[in-house]
Amino acid sequence: MARHLGKIRLGLAPLQNHWWNAALYVNARGLTTSAIPYNDRTFELQFNFVNHRLELRIADGSDRAFPLEPKSVAAFYHELFAMLHAASIDAQINPKPQEVPNPIALDKDETHASYDPEYANRFCRILHSTEKVFQEFRARFIGKASPVHFFWGSFDLACTRFNGRRAPARKGVITSEAYSHECSSLGWWPGGGDVKGPAFYAYMAPEPSGYGTKPSLPAGGSYLEAMHEFLLMYDDVRRAKSPSEHLWWSVRERYQSSFLILPVCLW
Repeated sequence: MARHLGKIRLGLAPLQNHWWNAALYVNARGLTTSAIPYNDRTFELQFNFVNHRLELRIADGSDRAFPLEPKSVAAFYHELFAMLHAASIDAQINPKPQEVPNPIALDKDETHASYDPEYANRFCRILHSTEKVFQEFRARFIGKASPVHFFWGSFDLACTRFNGRRAPARKGVITSEAYSHECSSLGWWPGGGDVKGPAFYAYMAPEPSGYGTKPSLPAGGSYLEAMHEFLLMYDDVRRAKSPSEHLWWSVRERYQSSFLILPVCLW
């Protein structure tokens, strides 16, 4: 479902460097597109994971919504665009998902149809607590940094710092722009594949020599060679005496050990 909103924002919001115009943002009820310009109007789409509704808010004061409940991706697609069209918003997207294996067009996907209110609300609470720490992480850096934002393609909440230097060119429409400059990222991800559960991650692109060999890791921490990322499992952080301090210690170790790539750090 997040892909629908992300693609709408991507198509209508002004282009930003590194595709930041595609991301969603954490708010008090869940995730939002933030304000999107449309002709002489402005609107916002919001996942409300408290009252379990998809909400459309328009600057003229008119609001619309429909319930978040078990339904196919295709049913959600048609309900969303029917709501937009009823509000005279003619948004159009490419329905093919990116960054997933064996993609099914959003308007044709009758395979995926789950929605669990309890777990949606848990997800929302994790975003709230994690975003708070990431905002502090971002505030301690005086150079160029991304917002704390949610990428619906990879389904992670992230913040990225840059040192201003160009990076070696990459192929691909997404990665060539996302990694056009040397950067480091901190994020939270619900997991998948070889990562069996939600985890915090940290990586640098391009990766400095020896970055993954640093032995100083907190309990539950590891370096995943295949992903070139340090991981700290969310459950280990959650069970720590002070979860925020446990996470901050890990972040400091990862970034201070590679200070040459990020010379303007404030700790």
